[in-house]
Amino acid sequence: MTMGRSWLLAATIAAAPALVVAQPAHAQASPAAVPTASAADARQRAEALVAQMTLDEKIALLHGLFPPMAEGKTAAELIPSAGHIDSVPRLGIPIVRESDASLGVANQVEQRKGDVATALPSALATAATFSPELARAGGMMIGAEARAKRFNVLLAGGVNLTRDPWNGRNFEYFGEDPLLSGMLAGEHIAGVQSNNIVSTVKHFALNAQETGRMVADAQIDEAAFRMSDLLAFQIAIERGQPGSVMCAYNKVNGDWSCENDFLLNQVLKRDWGYRGWVMSDWGGVHSTAKAANAGLDQQSGQELDRAEYFGAPLKAAVEREEVPVARIDDMVARYLTGLIGSGAFDTSVPASAQVPDYARNAGVAQQAAEAGIVLLKNEGGVLPLARTAKRILLIGGAADRGVLSGGGSSQVRSVGGAPVEIPLAYGPAASFVRITYHASSPLAALREALPGVQIDYVDGRNLNETLAAARAADLAIIFATQWTTEAQDAPDLRLPDHQDALIAMVAEAQPNMVAVMETGGPVLMPWVDRVPAIVQAWYPGQRGGEAIANVLTGRVNPSGRLPITFPATASQPPRPTPVGLDTLSSLEAQAAANPANVSDYQLSSFPVTYGEGADVGYRWYEKSGQRPLFPFGHGLSYTSFAYSDATVMGGDGLSVTVDVSNTGTRPGADVPQLYVTREGSDAPMRLAAFQRIELSPGETKRVTLTAEPRIIADYDVQQPGWHIRPGRYRVAIARNAEDRAMEMVTQLDEARMKP
Repeated sequence: MTMGRSWLLAATIAAAPALVVAQPAHAQASPAAVPTASAADARQRAEALVAQMTLDEKIALLHGLFPPMAEGKTAAELIPSAGHIDSVPRLGIPIVRESDASLGVANQVEQRKGDVATALPSALATAATFSPELARAGGMMIGAEARAKRFNVLLAGGVNLTRDPWNGRNFEYFGEDPLLSGMLAGEHIAGVQSNNIVSTVKHFALNAQETGRMVADAQIDEAAFRMSDLLAFQIAIERGQPGSVMCAYNKVNGDWSCENDFLLNQVLKRDWGYRGWVMSDWGGVHSTAKAANAGLDQQSGQELDRAEYFGAPLKAAVEREEVPVARIDDMVARYLTGLIGSGAFDTSVPASAQVPDYARNAGVAQQAAEAGIVLLKNEGGVLPLARTAKRILLIGGAADRGVLSGGGSSQVRSVGGAPVEIPLAYGPAASFVRITYHASSPLAALREALPGVQIDYVDGRNLNETLAAARAADLAIIFATQWTTEAQDAPDLRLPDHQDALIAMVAEAQPNMVAVMETGGPVLMPWVDRVPAIVQAWYPGQRGGEAIANVLTGRVNPSGRLPITFPATASQPPRPTPVGLDTLSSLEAQAAANPANVSDYQLSSFPVTYGEGADVGYRWYEKSGQRPLFPFGHGLSYTSFAYSDATVMGGDGLSVTVDVSNTGTRPGADVPQLYVTREGSDAPMRLAAFQRIELSPGETKRVTLTAEPRIIADYDVQQPGWHIRPGRYRVAIARNAEDRAMEMVTQLDEARMKP
């Protein structure tokens, strides 16, 4: 879900070896897991319930409340949160209470006073682990805490591909590749639902920018759509089996996502056979009969829409035969199927909120952060921190107090509180967002890890003081921050507040330097040649300070790999700046000049054309012949790895078996990646398989990477379905999307698959 729906609309105008992961503890007095039903059994049971319901009872389940604005309910019924759907007591249909939960059980502006939760690192950090196991562990932890807090539907599972590096919500998603994104989002969803809680998958679909997100019209051809964003959703749904799909705000090829027959009826329900329910995003409904007939099953947070479209107007549409009774029955059955199939229907919530095992759950967050931190550069062995350094200076980033988090509906009020919290004075996010830090100080963590070293801190505001302190130190570590948020895109890819200039000057004063990046995604690094060591820490969650300290000191060997390409210049991506800024400025001026017609301006759409099609991210760079600053899949280690003795198998499938050896002196994790393309085509190589493996010094493991067949295939709209063309295919076993050190060729048979 996305908080602040109605006023944001106005603001628009205005298969690896198992890792040893810390398993989250369920809350005290948590019920035993209820066996989940198969989709067919859940549907059969749902239909039996629907057959006993009156029309009024059915309609009541098809529109949900936004508790902070809802009326006529008691405090015991409504928990201040994202959403609420009433129960049907005579049939045992439970109350549904929904919470935002991308990175933890959200409580953005402390609607629930004093309620805290465990904050995972950003989804990009989890994606950087390339670990389905860690993604699942994070979902399990969030689901357990949500149940303890009396929620049974979580608005999690963001799987929108990163098409533009400046997207304000990139940190909430799993990167630019459909295979990686779909796999990890699916595992996160499965982890949530292991607690007998529904998880959504969102935002369906092509919700790829925040600028004009309520009105933008995403334009893409079907084949490219199927091979990119839709494939990510398809894989996530197959792996996670989410009880609900949340449709997006934007239009896709002319129709609103939440009344888009192609997306909801044709792709999701017909081609993929999805049996759960489609809920709207909050403020994303624009009609009654059209939306219902196009496949929307439930209006969410009705107070944030222009009307209660799925309340009395829906009943009237049924009575006028604009919406068939059979469609109403299907809408309700899908809702109940999602609840029954996940176990949420039969698992009672606690009578009062329980206290989770926060200490244990913090270990889940820290492990994900440590595995997701990416060592981008390490010239001269600056890291791990030199044992000879007796005086270390930390600069900026509020590193003395905590670590930065991203803004919006995913914001978690983390255990330990918010040592820094800054309200916004203006902008589309101001109504529900604050710039917030988690209470995990890198300074304190480094001092604990290095008791014999003098570690000082300056905030970097006084340039003379900062440079003098840097010269006097043996080593300087600068913490660079870029805050991003839902509801608005980053205006450009530069670090804000003159941080680039500060980094360059500190590098000149102290060549022995490390830059730690706490950012929502890629940023430009004009100083990259002058800084010997760069660590990408993302938004590292509530134990981020400890995770950063462990990586810097070598207690943890960095193993993260970039799930997103870092451009060298702003002109390299398909779109250098957010699309529609000029259009929105014009609409704002029209609304100011003619307030009586503001509704017309609010619904004025503008196109966002995705001409790169399926060639998202690293594929775009290869196809356009550009070299990025750091490629997708890149990440260094304090040890070294070698690949040898590779064999490729073709025919009716593609797999590569290769020896992976740790040739260094430290234990570490490597991520061999399999890329493939058909010889003679102009298609760039695509990630078809990957595997994260842990290796001791001198250890070798033989690994088989089996390609996802839909990555090898192209989508044929005439067939329709997936088509692997017969012929020769070029295969690379690689460390990143640019690595072609180990290439092979094999022959594949023709194959066709359903959509």
